[in-house]
Amino acid sequence: MKLDELIEYLDYKDLVNFKGVEITGISYNSQTTKPGDIFVCLAGEHTDGHKFAQQAIDNGAAALLVERPLNYKTPQIVVNNTRHKIADIADRFYSRPSMGINLLGITGTNGKTTVTHLIQKILEENNEKCALIGTLGYKLSSMSEYRDAKHTTPQAPELQAILRMIKDVEKIDNIVMEVSSHALEQNRVGGCRFNGAILTNLTQDHLDYHVTMDNYFEAKAILFKTLGENDFAVINADDAYTQRFSDVVSEGVRKFTYGIKNAADITARDIKFSANGAEFTLCAAAQDYRVNLHMNGMFSVYNVLAAVSAAIAMGIDIQVALKALENVKGVAGRFEVVVKKPLVIVDYAHTPDGLENVLKSAREITPDAGKLICLFGCGGDRDATKRPKMGAIAEALCDRIVITSDNPRSEDPAQIITDIISGLKSVNAEKVTVEPDRGKAVGLLKNITNNNDVVIIAGKGHEDYQILKDRTIHFDDREEARKVFEGSVI
Repeated sequence: MKLDELIEYLDYKDLVNFKGVEITGISYNSQTTKPGDIFVCLAGEHTDGHKFAQQAIDNGAAALLVERPLNYKTPQIVVNNTRHKIADIADRFYSRPSMGINLLGITGTNGKTTVTHLIQKILEENNEKCALIGTLGYKLSSMSEYRDAKHTTPQAPELQAILRMIKDVEKIDNIVMEVSSHALEQNRVGGCRFNGAILTNLTQDHLDYHVTMDNYFEAKAILFKTLGENDFAVINADDAYTQRFSDVVSEGVRKFTYGIKNAADITARDIKFSANGAEFTLCAAAQDYRVNLHMNGMFSVYNVLAAVSAAIAMGIDIQVALKALENVKGVAGRFEVVVKKPLVIVDYAHTPDGLENVLKSAREITPDAGKLICLFGCGGDRDATKRPKMGAIAEALCDRIVITSDNPRSEDPAQIITDIISGLKSVNAEKVTVEPDRGKAVGLLKNITNNNDVVIIAGKGHEDYQILKDRTIHFDDREEARKVFEGSVI
């Protein structure tokens, strides 16, 4: 594509050394820039891409997207914010791949991954192809393998390339995508034409980045503001931010609400939990439907309500949707049972609300003669204010807790653990165990559990690595638990 075609609809400030050169790709990493690329100088939190423009040019960059003119003869397009404009040129370069497909965006603090998988299953039960993009990567069908996408929501060039590949090569017209607050704030999904947006919930997370809950809400709300005439919005009626999300949706957008506590279009009642899953009555359009899930926990009921609401919005028969959901065994690292005796469950819960939901669900299936035990830590270089809150939640809901490391990153694991402990009322050795080494901490479970106990290993879920200060190592909670309880694994 010629450079003048690429920037035809771009809102730019100035053109420097402009020539109609041929652009064959988009790059924002100078080390991987290829001949013919337009190199986008991203100004990030830790570095400034303008400093690497020379390396990009040396590697063959044909043009630069910059926030200030640079002293090079290479053609330059000057814009106010390269991080936002990279999405516009990516959308243009890949010929607007989100147009003409059914693109759904799922956002919220918890539940995004599960809801995307549930909607994919529903669409496939309805004899439609559906791809998904999210935390675990992207996959072209529920039966295919994940492919790495690097971020929950990929950077704009990768995202638009994935959308184009799914649409043209794989001939898939339905795509359901997790949309993170970072991606919305940084405009990674700029140019994407969403047909529907689904809110799971909004609770404390990412305040290291957003600083306030209001800012966090505003980032999430961007998705709903993009919706237009005849698109649909699915909103959790039990969330504290329900009305605020509803208020940002434009007229002409079809709204659907779901919930358990408050009045909503799609609701659930008579909810029961067992070790085998959840049972409840789903109420929609004045009709009742009995639902039997292999998934467990109140959060699973909410996730199912969200997915069914989306199905209704897309005109899919409720019976078809429920048939699909009743066959779902679960999602990797989301309340995933990895050992039978004791019942050991691995979950991705890494926020106060997420941990509370998982522990309450685990308590529902803990036998009277058993204990509820939780092993968890908190990530480094992330919102530190949630650490004591998570400590307090674990102490209040569990019979015993093991505090350890999560992904400490550049922080001292001992300091993170100290922050967690500061939320406890007391540090009783009979209830609280501290072991910074996560592998050793999982090993300790063998000595403090009985067959009737339920153990939650929280924080990392599907992750098969641990990010330390100086390196990233292989570490999988599921593997570690199976090793410790070898002989009683599923």
